[in-house]
Amino acid sequence: MGVFRYADKYAAPTKEQRERYLTGKSEEHHFGPDGRIVLIEYHEAAYLKDEIDDVRILFTGFKDKLKARDVAKQLAGHHERKAPNKNLFRTGQQAHGDSDRKDHNPG
Repeated sequence: MGVFRYADKYAAPTKEQRERYLTGKSEEHHFGPDGRIVLIEYHEAAYLKDEIDDVRILFTGFKDKLKARDVAKQLAGHHERKAPNKNLFRTGQQAHGDSDRKDHNPG
């Protein structure tokens, strides 16, 4: 039926779309860093919320609803690749490289 993309978290599905597609039983799935990509699946639609980039996507109809999980996984991979390295530990070799700096002041 269709895919509707909303540019930010304040641009959401219309009242008509919510009443038609986003009602009834739903199932929520979390993806990506800290689970900040949320996919809510309904009987006839899926609503994807990317809390990192504040993007919303409504997938309606059976075929488009099937694409929603793939898109959620792609977004999660994208965000994980662009996230800064969270490793706060340094190897001995990295630390040794710091001692070669001119502004190093031992003692």
